[in-house]
Amino acid sequence: MASSSLTKPQMCGLLSHHFHIVRAFIVSLGDANFYMFAVAEPRKKAYAYFYRNYDSIKDFEEMRKASMFQSAK
Repeated sequence: MASSSLTKPQMCGLLSHHFHIVRAFIVSLGDANFYMFAVAEPRKKAYAYFYRNYDSIKDFEEMRKASMFQSAK
């Protein structure tokens, strides 16, 4: 085996990878904040609004009258 077939290790530009990691971390934090305010918060508000006036007994009675349940007649 000849030593010329081995690749040389990278000695230049190692610090630039650190900057890429920092930039990727900052972008991921921005994406997480965007998702939280654009998707998660409106979804939580919609669920809160729905369950504020939701009557499970009334819904159950409507489903029972429509014969959706076999055991509750």
